[in-house]
Amino acid sequence: MADRIRLGIIGASPTVGWAYRSHLPAIAASPEFELTGVCTTRMETAEESKKLYGARLAFDDYHTMLAHPEIDAVAVVLRVPTHYQITKDALNAGKHVYTEWPLGKTTEEAIELAELAKEKGVRVIVGLQARAAPAVLHMKQLVADGYVGEMLSCSMRLIRGGVLERGSGRTWQRDVELGANTLTIAAGHSIDALRFVAGEFSEVSSIVSTQVDQWYETDTKEMRDVTSPDNILLNGRLANGAVVSVHVAVNPWAGSGYIMEIYGRKGTLVATGDDSPQIDDVFLQGAQGTDKLEDIEVPSNLTNVLEGMPAGPPMNVGQMYYQFGEAIRGNDSDYPDFDTAVDLHRLIDSIRLASGENRSVATTG
Repeated sequence: MADRIRLGIIGASPTVGWAYRSHLPAIAASPEFELTGVCTTRMETAEESKKLYGARLAFDDYHTMLAHPEIDAVAVVLRVPTHYQITKDALNAGKHVYTEWPLGKTTEEAIELAELAKEKGVRVIVGLQARAAPAVLHMKQLVADGYVGEMLSCSMRLIRGGVLERGSGRTWQRDVELGANTLTIAAGHSIDALRFVAGEFSEVSSIVSTQVDQWYETDTKEMRDVTSPDNILLNGRLANGAVVSVHVAVNPWAGSGYIMEIYGRKGTLVATGDDSPQIDDVFLQGAQGTDKLEDIEVPSNLTNVLEGMPAGPPMNVGQMYYQFGEAIRGNDSDYPDFDTAVDLHRLIDSIRLASGENRSVATTG
């Protein structure tokens, strides 16, 4: 392997999408990875991305990228329905793989990919970026070190705005069967941060609801039926005995942002932000033996990206690439792999089941 890990990004649009917002600027600033290849469905946009971000190679067919001897690892940064086949092909090509969350449309797809990754003996990581956020990492450390003592209860809320209308480039998400919706994306990322910090769920009861059942498609000027949920409420218990409540929603106007609270016999921890820690900065506060929350500084050693990395999506994606690089080089690294993704897929299945059958469900994640 070269001094820097040679990465190819599949889905490297130079103007729109998650790669444009996060992966491309993160890798362009990465000391661990070289942006060796970029792939889109058209050579014109691949060449544009190559020029903008300093890649050496451009591809309009991901199979050609996977066959190239100078690609050590690939990132799959495309719509959820494409994750399974492209990730499977990358694993069979012997590449290390970073696939965005959700790993597949279904838990069955995720399980197959996790098993194939083990068979191929490569390093794999799933894009649950909240686990790489410095503030979330520190919150987890504080809980483990006994800051709150015996955990009694915890809660998390993420309320985003904007759901009544979308352009046709995004209205595909209205179909729940395609795997990209408020339950899998917004709730998936934020619930994963909660379980990362506070512990795994042991049981859940839930309401998974579609409150807005049609979207106005702005470019076609048509109404589109929606089956994807936009409000998720759940109550339950963690394996450590603490009770837990969650509300994640995308509502029409003026979302109220993000908050995660951990309450224990000894103290309280609170993380707040304008959006999920997957994509946004969050701020920590805590209290021990008092009712007054105080700001908690996040240790600098939990930040592994170069100084000057912009806040927002590139920051935590860059943090995760550092973890990925350490794993590829055989160094100790705590990162979310495909087994982590399978556990989260199973938890989401339990949330769906609990809502559909109107009962409490023991989780399998």
